[in-house]
Amino acid sequence: MSDTFRLLFIGDVVGEGGVEAVRALSPRLREELSLDAVVANGENSAGGRGITREMARPLLEEVDLVTLGDHAYDEEEARELLEEEPRILRPANFAPESPGAGWGTFDAGGRRVGVAVLQGRVFMQEVPESPFEAADRVTEALGREGAGIVIIDFHAEATAEKEGLGYYLGDRAGAVIGTHTHVPTADEKLLPGGTAYISDVGMVGGSEGIIGIDRESFMGLLLYGDPPVGGPHAGPVELNAVLVEFDGSGRAVGIQRVRREL
Repeated sequence: MSDTFRLLFIGDVVGEGGVEAVRALSPRLREELSLDAVVANGENSAGGRGITREMARPLLEEVDLVTLGDHAYDEEEARELLEEEPRILRPANFAPESPGAGWGTFDAGGRRVGVAVLQGRVFMQEVPESPFEAADRVTEALGREGAGIVIIDFHAEATAEKEGLGYYLGDRAGAVIGTHTHVPTADEKLLPGGTAYISDVGMVGGSEGIIGIDRESFMGLLLYGDPPVGGPHAGPVELNAVLVEFDGSGRAVGIQRVRREL
């Protein structure tokens, strides 16, 4: 077993174009970056909101695990899908009776990797449990399940809340990776204790849209309050991700942004 483990976390996948970009680029990136594992946030894969079997299937052919967020149940079939497929995770701080799981593990590169999703509370839809309290619970659970590397997808709006969780988890998580805003931030860093952190990894979607959504449709929302109806933006697609490298103890020793165009 190698002393190092290299994981690529891919940002919010928007629409069919984003899914196709993951399908096309993931195999190349696995080889180019010598990856041991790939995780992707797929919560916008179905037409810009939610996930369906049709979009989950090609994603799971290329990545080891898919995370979701506040749009987890936007598609009617998602509740049943999450009950059937343990490789798709919804936020762990949803109500306990919510369909699906908030954390899970998989084996890759001779390691057991644990992943959990948490949803923020600041400027977000209300969730019943604090992400900080849920973080205590899920990191303990992943430890019991033998996860030597722990990844937290923090699906949240406010940068301060995201940074707070990064420092709060200290040496309990190998990486705290922000999702939701679709715009990659330039604050990737290693926190004390060996936690890789970035406020937002960005998206996989139309680079000429507004957060991956059709420009004209989104402008209708901004100018007149009309709900966007145009769906994902058609045209060139960008893939944003972060590469995190871990040592033999599961602590992060490096994090760097990755961007590709399709």
